[in-house]
Amino acid sequence: MDMQTLSLIVPLAPLAGAVVVGLFGRSIGRVGAHLLAIAGVLAAFVASVLIYQDLPDGGINQTIYTWMRAGGLDFSVGFQIDQLTVLMMLVVSFVSLMVHIYTIGYMAGDPGYQRFFSYISLFTFSMLMLVMANNFLQLFFGWEAVGLVSYLLIGFWFQRPTAIYANLKAFIANRVGDFGFLLGIGLIAAYAGSLDYQTVFGKAQELTALQVPGTGWPLLTAICICLFIGAMAKSAQVPLHVWLPDSMEGPTPISALIHAATMVTAGIFMVARMSPLFELSPAALSFVLVIGATTALFMGFLGIVQNDIKRVVAYSTLSQLGYMTVALGVSAYSAAIFHLMTHAFFKALLFLAAGSVIIGLHHDQDMRRMGGLWKYMPVTWITSLVGSLALIGTPFFSGFYSKDSIIEAVHAASIPGSGYALFCVLAGVFVTALYSFRMYFLVFHGKERFGQAQEHPDSGEHHGLAPGHKPHESPLVVTLPLILLAIPSAAIGWLTIEPLLFGGWLDEAIKTSVELEKTAPLEMALHGLLGAPFWLAVFGVVAAWMLYLCKPAWPALVRGKFEGIYRLLDNKYYFDRFNEIVFAGGARLMGAGLWRGGDQGVIDGVGVTGSSRLVALASRALGLFQTGHLYQYAFTMIAGLVLLLTFWVLL
Repeated sequence: MDMQTLSLIVPLAPLAGAVVVGLFGRSIGRVGAHLLAIAGVLAAFVASVLIYQDLPDGGINQTIYTWMRAGGLDFSVGFQIDQLTVLMMLVVSFVSLMVHIYTIGYMAGDPGYQRFFSYISLFTFSMLMLVMANNFLQLFFGWEAVGLVSYLLIGFWFQRPTAIYANLKAFIANRVGDFGFLLGIGLIAAYAGSLDYQTVFGKAQELTALQVPGTGWPLLTAICICLFIGAMAKSAQVPLHVWLPDSMEGPTPISALIHAATMVTAGIFMVARMSPLFELSPAALSFVLVIGATTALFMGFLGIVQNDIKRVVAYSTLSQLGYMTVALGVSAYSAAIFHLMTHAFFKALLFLAAGSVIIGLHHDQDMRRMGGLWKYMPVTWITSLVGSLALIGTPFFSGFYSKDSIIEAVHAASIPGSGYALFCVLAGVFVTALYSFRMYFLVFHGKERFGQAQEHPDSGEHHGLAPGHKPHESPLVVTLPLILLAIPSAAIGWLTIEPLLFGGWLDEAIKTSVELEKTAPLEMALHGLLGAPFWLAVFGVVAAWMLYLCKPAWPALVRGKFEGIYRLLDNKYYFDRFNEIVFAGGARLMGAGLWRGGDQGVIDGVGVTGSSRLVALASRALGLFQTGHLYQYAFTMIAGLVLLLTFWVLL
């Protein structure tokens, strides 16, 4: 099978599954729906593996279909498959395949079973189209398609007001970022005269000499910052991060897919793909660096005060995306993509493990009502431990190799903001270990606190185990993906660090100015046992152990001593409140003004009501002369003739 056919199979197989399941889900039934959806994603994964094995030097860059030509621009669909693309294809298709399999067990009793499989297959198609694009038009199509399907998935349980609020919040926040993203693409089209990646990259040096008209701003810096604003929303960077924690209102499988392999990684991938542009703008790189560092540390703090198991993992995603963004800011694009890959496996594992816990506790998500689950759910317990160890950067686990590489790159950087970034990524190691093992200890160890049914505030359904009932391990269709994701979470860093960071495997796809010191995986892990990040992680784990297992009364005392800080964290730095008052409130005031002044005053008052009143007034005035008396008509005619003659004489 030739490369073009294989490259078409990768995105079109999930699309075919989504369309068939979406249109004929009732006819083919639940089994038919999940078999077709899984077959489509499996075909995409197999095709991605075959492309990886036979990828020619220089990769593949081909136009599949030209939609139209206008103003000297070609609007086309095409694929650029190089080392960066094929890595993303493998990660997206494999994690999506695990999520599809897991969904069979998690959504077994849901009435929207077929619809959900259609949505997640469509989500996979959208992400694959995004990463395989060779031009900005297709990139934007995939970008928007991912946003649209995420809106459908976050609000999948549309009977819940909180789900509707969450998907609208995600949609609006991403539109803010997309405005900047579209401005960046518009500037590229206007000044580079092309939407093709390679053509634009070839003109990058010319763009450095130009300025934004009327501003004096360097054009390339403006382009890069506009593109990154799009990435800030899609990859949930401060202050456009507010939608991501609320996306937990969707079912757990889609939480895993959004947070691990799709959507939130789109922004990281896009900046890495645009590295030939970003490398020519130090100001844009510093902007990226500071935003990423702020996200990495301050979003991690929020994970410490969360009690919902899925929200803890969600804030972990925000923090880890900050680490990736920091790597982009110091030009360590390979390290950012390396962490993107390792993070995809252990974050999907943690989300799916959280879903397994939720299944075992009859959909109770509050960690304060868990504890002691290790005895009842051994597979979930062990795999969660693997994911947590990878997340905090434990030597020999996958997260260690990627996170340590980022910290090393930041330490070697000298651009403005690198000192602040180094503090944030180091402090973030302690914070990550603290909230990760707080969750782990509260869920799997300590006193058993389950057994009290809770009522969901929206649906009125009772969640949680009934008194006297015990949790149980999830079925094989749920635990098998956990095991399959735990393996790369433990080993993928060791196996791939050399080609990705030291072997130049990504050099043809990414332009980077940072070279990390080559170290063998074993030597790096052993050296890591003596490094500051490892001991910061150890202190974080010990602190979690002391606070939540040994001295469970201490957290309340600490909270009482630092009530102001706790309130700040519990209210998520008041970002939501600020947005509600300033932006939503401002929009309501503007809407009210436009309604009263524009709709009621101008359109209704002048246009509709005013015109009708004018007609009524004119008809009443004319009615004075329409009396039916002949002498009055004669008088009117004579008066009109006199006026006409007078007008004629005056002229």
